Amino acid sequence: MIRKVALGLSGLAGLLLVVEVLPYTGVVSSDFLPPTHRIAVALATELADGAFWGALWDTLVAWAIGLAIAVLAGIVVGFVIGAVPVLRALTASTIEFLRPIPSVALIPLAVLLYGTEIRSTLMLVVYASFWQVLIQVLYGVQDVDPVADETARSYGLGTLARVRYVLWPTALPYVMTGVRLAAAVALVLAITAELVIGAPGLGSRIAVAQSSNAVPNMYALIAVTGLLGVAINLAARGVERLLLHWHQSVRGEVLV
Repeated sequence: MIRKVALGLSGLAGLLLVVEVLPYTGVVSSDFLPPTHRIAVALATELADGAFWGALWDTLVAWAIGLAIAVLAGIVVGFVIGAVPVLRALTASTIEFLRPIPSVALIPLAVLLYGTEIRSTLMLVVYASFWQVLIQVLYGVQDVDPVADETARSYGLGTLARVRYVLWPTALPYVMTGVRLAAAVALVLAITAELVIGAPGLGSRIAVAQSSNAVPNMYALIAVTGLLGVAINLAARGVERLLLHWHQSVRGEVLV
C-alpha cells in the first residue's frame, strides 16, 4: 500500500514538474499553460476567496442530491425489474435504447425546463448516474444462485425476506460498483452542467475565469475538480470496503 501511494505521488510530482518546465521551453506559451508556481499562487488566491467556497458547496450539493436520487432509484428499479423475468424482457430494449444517450444531449431540454437553476444540473446528474447503478443492480440480481433462491422459496420466505437474505447479499458488490461509478459520473456531469448552462458551482466559476482571461485561476479551479474527484473516489472505495468486508474481493485486497 505504501509503495502504491509513493508511486502515485511520484507520478503527480512528475506531472507538476513538466507543467512547470514546459512553458519555458517554448513548446507551449505560458499564456495558455502557466507554470505550476503561477497556478499554485492562483489556487491560494481562490482558497482565500469566500465565493470559491460557495461555488464548491453548490457543486457538492448538486452532486450529493443527484447521486442520492440516482442510487435510490437505480436500486429500487433494478431489483423490481431484475426479480421479475417478464419485466426484464419487456424493458431490455428500452434500457438499451435510453442508456447510450449522452446526458449532455439533454442540456437544451434542461435549460428549457429549468433555466440555470440547480434543477437543470440535477436532471443531468440523475440521468447519467441512474444507468450506472441500474445496470449493475440488474447484473447482481441475475447473478443470484437459482438453487439458493429456490431453497428460500421452499422454506416459505416471502418476497421481502428473499430480497434481504438472498438477493441483497449477492447483489451488494454489484450495487457498490455501480455507486462508485455513479459518484464519478455525477461529479463530471455536475461540473459540465455548471460550465455549459451556467448553474452555480465550480463549473460556472471556471467559465468565468476562462472568459475573463484569468488562465492561472482557470487551471487552479480545474485542479480543484480533479482533487475533488480523487477524494470522492477514495471515499467511495472506503465505504465499499466497509460494507463488503466479508466479501472475497475485499478480503483479498486487504491481504495483498
